[in-house]
Amino acid sequence: LLQALHFFVGFGALLSPLIADPFLSDTNCILSNSTTNSSSNLPHIRKSLVLHHPGNLSRYDLPMKGMVVTRVSYAFWIMALINLPVPIAVFFLLYKERMVPCFSSSSHPLLSADELAMETRPTEKDDLSTTVQRPWAAGGHDDLFSCCQSKNFRGASYTYFAVHITGALVLFMTDGIVGEYSGFVYSYAVEEPLSVVHKVAGYLPSLFWGFITLGRLISIPVSYRMKPATMVFINVVGILITFLLLLIFSHSVVFLFVGTASLGLFLSSTFPSMLAYTEDILQYKGCATTVLVTGAGIGEMVLQLLVGSIIHDQGSYSFLVCGMIFGGLAFTFYAFLLFFHRMYPKPSSDVDVASLDKPAVTDDTGQYQR
Repeated sequence: LLQALHFFVGFGALLSPLIADPFLSDTNCILSNSTTNSSSNLPHIRKSLVLHHPGNLSRYDLPMKGMVVTRVSYAFWIMALINLPVPIAVFFLLYKERMVPCFSSSSHPLLSADELAMETRPTEKDDLSTTVQRPWAAGGHDDLFSCCQSKNFRGASYTYFAVHITGALVLFMTDGIVGEYSGFVYSYAVEEPLSVVHKVAGYLPSLFWGFITLGRLISIPVSYRMKPATMVFINVVGILITFLLLLIFSHSVVFLFVGTASLGLFLSSTFPSMLAYTEDILQYKGCATTVLVTGAGIGEMVLQLLVGSIIHDQGSYSFLVCGMIFGGLAFTFYAFLLFFHRMYPKPSSDVDVASLDKPAVTDDTGQYQR
């Protein structure tokens, strides 16, 4: 389910530029009488807007008044209509759960009181493991800030916090790579030594997101047969090898496209697999999810800013060097996560010991069970 959820995230990121592309203008968006015959200025301006040599833009005439030749607003209307079912579905969910003030008494909740009690009541095994091993687990959704209360962390071992931190750092690096690669691969391709044609280089971000979407689709059946820890290991190793090969064949345009597709495949399932893996370790209810998602979001924001500043100072080649460094850090943090996982106390042993003290009972078929 996590793989399917993030497949649609990648599918939306792939679909949005394709929807906007037919409505974008290849010429000046506003034409006046004096620039109707010179509407090809825009590609020259784009070419001159490089990082190290901005050039003199005063010789270009960009009209502010005149005939508008772009229909890009249509793309915004289409995207708004595509997203319209989302608030409708959320409102329906709130309505069924009696959380809408005006309709609080006219609907039936999705789960009855008995079903909700069965869903939220911990089983005997969960109760034992929570009591013995995790007195710091969150108490539920009744308090918005229950995750931050100090009483939830009393008795927690250092490995409990180490799993949170290392998992968040892995996602900090991998999601940061997604943001910085999709944001700067076009700028890297159009500069020397590759000097790819602008229109051809524009396909690189779409190729990257396309293979992220394809990888997440492939990960749905793969996740049934492969453990999340193994999937994350393959992902971080694949990211590291891909950046290494991109550095070796940095003068090859063909391999830039191949490496972009490969990087998209390896990055595709990292986020949902890491969520599933840490959930297997911690058996959390939601607080750890906040830590991981926050780490991923901060990484996607900070690494783009960092890489942009480095490219501005050191040149386009540093784009791949930064990716290599981030991939190596992601692999290092994942190695630490595996180490802390092995050190983390396992609740199953205590549960098994406690279950030995119970007398054997018979079920409806007459077989003995514990």
